[in-house]
Amino acid sequence: MERTFEATLVEQCAPTLEGIKPASLFRWQGGCAQALVSRWAGELAPFGIAVRILKVCPRTGACLIYLYRRAWLHRILRQPANQAFLRRMGYTSQADGEMLLEQLSDRLCLEQEFPHEIGVFLGYPLEDVVGFIRNGGRNYTCSGCWKAYGDPTAAQRRFEEYRQSTVRCKERFLQGVEIPELISA
Repeated sequence: MERTFEATLVEQCAPTLEGIKPASLFRWQGGCAQALVSRWAGELAPFGIAVRILKVCPRTGACLIYLYRRAWLHRILRQPANQAFLRRMGYTSQADGEMLLEQLSDRLCLEQEFPHEIGVFLGYPLEDVVGFIRNGGRNYTCSGCWKAYGDPTAAQRRFEEYRQSTVRCKERFLQGVEIPELISA
């Protein structure tokens, strides 16, 4: 697949496009990032999908692009366990989803340590996000799209579901199917 913004978006965000994952993140270093993100934010908004730049590397110009299903992400961020966890990580407790994303963006840009709580924003199970932080990325039960610290069978099932989604979307995209047609409710 040619490395266009659209091809990268499909390859990295297929499970979110298909509605089986709340959010995806990818790196883009092809130029025109702001214009491309603005274009796709407009095209995907009618489907409840938002796109934004979370971080721009000042040295290389590379961007971290975040694509997410707005309502689903906001439900995740309103869950009491996730709210308590994010408060412990230093996030404003009364912030709405968009304000929490701004705080995440600030942490990505300003802190020396990578904010591993980003897993919550990507829809990873909270036990896996907490497990990763507590264990420094070691002692996991299995790994795939992320390192799991809970039920390895459930995690592997989800990894396979995401893998199949990616294969399906890439094939359809290569056959000429437009990105909005890849979106499932």
